[in-house]
Amino acid sequence: MSRSTPLPLLPQPERFELPGGCPASVLRREGPAILSARLWIRGGSAADPPGQRGRAQLLAGLLSRGCGDLSGDQLADLVEGLGDELRCEASEDALVISLKCASDDAPALLPLLGVMVQRPWLDPDQISLERQLNLQTLGRLREDPFQQAHDQLRSHLYGEGPYGHDPLGVEAELADLDRPQLLDAAAALGSQGAALVLVGRPPHDLEELLQPLGSQAWSSRSPSLLSGQEAVNEAGLVLEEQDTEQLVLMLGAATVPLADPRSLALRLLQCHLGVGMSSRLFVALREDHGLAYDVGVHAPARCGAAPFVFHLSSSAERAAEATTELLAEWQRLLDQPLSEEELSLAIAKFRGASAAGRQTCGQIADRQAMVLGHGLGWSYADEALERAGSLDPDSLHVVARQLLSRPSLSLCGPPQALRAAGKVWWAHPFGRPSGVQALS
Repeated sequence: MSRSTPLPLLPQPERFELPGGCPASVLRREGPAILSARLWIRGGSAADPPGQRGRAQLLAGLLSRGCGDLSGDQLADLVEGLGDELRCEASEDALVISLKCASDDAPALLPLLGVMVQRPWLDPDQISLERQLNLQTLGRLREDPFQQAHDQLRSHLYGEGPYGHDPLGVEAELADLDRPQLLDAAAALGSQGAALVLVGRPPHDLEELLQPLGSQAWSSRSPSLLSGQEAVNEAGLVLEEQDTEQLVLMLGAATVPLADPRSLALRLLQCHLGVGMSSRLFVALREDHGLAYDVGVHAPARCGAAPFVFHLSSSAERAAEATTELLAEWQRLLDQPLSEEELSLAIAKFRGASAAGRQTCGQIADRQAMVLGHGLGWSYADEALERAGSLDPDSLHVVARQLLSRPSLSLCGPPQALRAAGKVWWAHPFGRPSGVQALS
């Protein structure tokens, strides 16, 4: 796809506000008679109170286990009996209720969005079951070296802050969560803002069907725009021994929210470094050096300081070489702007990903609910595509030096690999405070 070839703009939606203040956006699309709905409620695990980490995810798992006049089994029978899908999950920034249904089923199912939010059962037996499932998942994740490297880097970058723990929580705190804390969490749903997006072929009486969601019993405004300053990174090394034959390396920094204008440059850098078999990290680390079992870049959208992370898994025997080359690739970002050809390819990948992400009603609903939930406008994605074409290599280089000059390294693997990788880190300018300061 050409860098200059425009993608069709996403049409503007019909908009109305529910009585309680929650904004609704409706995009009608021709095609199969289906409807995708996303209720994006700001909060998520970032809003877990101290001592209650895991509360948002536990609540999300319980909203479909009984609400209003329906038990969990009755709710499942209603939705699945129609061949439709209804789920709820929590991420770092939000609790999201997702519905995909046939248009003819919407009158029976759309009102459930309001009932789940306002009248959850929070049955003690179901709380116990869901809590135990989450604890078991956390236990399994401890055995995954990739997850361990990710968790300890996250803890190092964010500490006790909102993004410092897995959305599933912290085992000791999750184990103590019970109905009183969940009632508080349910009562707070929507207090930080919410957005409802519906895409497809909605029923004619849509606003009437959504009245229960907008009642004064659940007041919610449009989410505010958050675009604060970048995080203050202090470079460091964190490691954990694990009896494996591989070494997992994660090199990263905390950066800026999606709403910050500089986030677009980071997304283009992610495309250059980690998207596809032509990406810089894949070619340099896997094809040229044969180091990588797995390699990529993790750079999610966040309402706060988003992480930007290189991840690499390699054989323990090649720990020193893997660490050397990974640090060299990060250093290359700081020392050398992309070429025009590299930037053009990154923009083409960015545009291709955007096009691929707007093929189905569900994809559009997911993205637009997230965008609105971040306090951005409906046309944010189209505007980002236009802005991407105006960026040059020097502008990306400036952002890289501003936001990525103090990375931290997380390692998980056998002791001998950790020692070899650690020696490389401490010998590199990133591992020496004086060298880090010189890059500022």
